[in-house]
Amino acid sequence: MSVTSRYLGAWEGFWRDAPDEPGAVIWDAEAALVAERHLALFRPGLVDPELPVVDLGCGSGTQTRFLAGRFGRVLGVDLSEAAVELARRNDPAGLAEYARLDATDAGAVRALHDRLGDVNLYLRGVIHQSDPADRGPVAEAVAVLAGRRGRAFVVELAEAAKRVLADLAAELFGAAGLAVLDSGELPLATTEFTADGDRIELPARWLLVGADEGAADRA
Repeated sequence: MSVTSRYLGAWEGFWRDAPDEPGAVIWDAEAALVAERHLALFRPGLVDPELPVVDLGCGSGTQTRFLAGRFGRVLGVDLSEAAVELARRNDPAGLAEYARLDATDAGAVRALHDRLGDVNLYLRGVIHQSDPADRGPVAEAVAVLAGRRGRAFVVELAEAAKRVLADLAAELFGAAGLAVLDSGELPLATTEFTADGDRIELPARWLLVGADEGAADRA
């Protein structure tokens, strides 16, 4: 049993009980305030924008559907089957594809890469919500799915980033053969508002990572 599997029941319960209507989950803000902002940073760094896009940790699929309108093929994956089913219900037009994926399952990750080839990835908050023992396997999954041509746009809350992203840059992604190609800060919109009616936005950091071509040259 993978370490992540210990959390599967909790995530299944969370997404099974989540209402279908948009905005019911705090991080499920409309795509114009989330994925659209990220895309402006993500797209310029892509080596091949024609590659499939995988939304890793897609949840209810709000951001996945946005990405599906901007790329030729988009797949939303999540550890929770309930989340995948909710994402499908929220996408009656079938703009994107959806599947369950445990990113710590190396065999399942390689099977997905065998099916899609190199992909570009989008993931928000996946790393810090993973058990510390799972973070290395998740970084490895990103490296396998991205291959040589893909790029990954990784977003984490700034408070979590103090503990996670600084280590990721030097250790987890580096150990997986990925280089940090770009980074920055951008607030992450939520579905909550202050008493004054202002939307709550949480400080967040982002990384663009891809194959470490220098490492390949040095090998």
